[in-house]
Amino acid sequence: MIPPHWIRHHRHEDNELLGYLRPVESAPGRFVPVSLFGHPLGDPSEEAFARRCLDRTGLGYLAQDWLLSLPDHPEPVAVQIVEVTPQQMRVQNIDYGYPHANIGHIFVLDVPTADQLRPR
Repeated sequence: MIPPHWIRHHRHEDNELLGYLRPVESAPGRFVPVSLFGHPLGDPSEEAFARRCLDRTGLGYLAQDWLLSLPDHPEPVAVQIVEVTPQQMRVQNIDYGYPHANIGHIFVLDVPTADQLRPR
């Protein structure tokens, strides 16, 4: 579940949630802009810069392919995001080389994803 101390950031035009500002505990006043599922989208910075990063990035990251690390497979599995909530996300397998699940198989992940996902 997204921690309650992460700051929600909404797009001004339509109030769409774009991501969060994750406070850097070791550096007060610094924030990491993160996706809806907690993946870092930029480096730690002042709040205004972190917000601008989220505004520039938008929600395009939801449409790209991602690589999912799984404990039963040495290589990451290619997936696409299906749904993201503050509690969990669903991604579907698009990797023909993954023998343990059919194409379209849904993996359910806890949010934040804790380094399980990275851009393809």
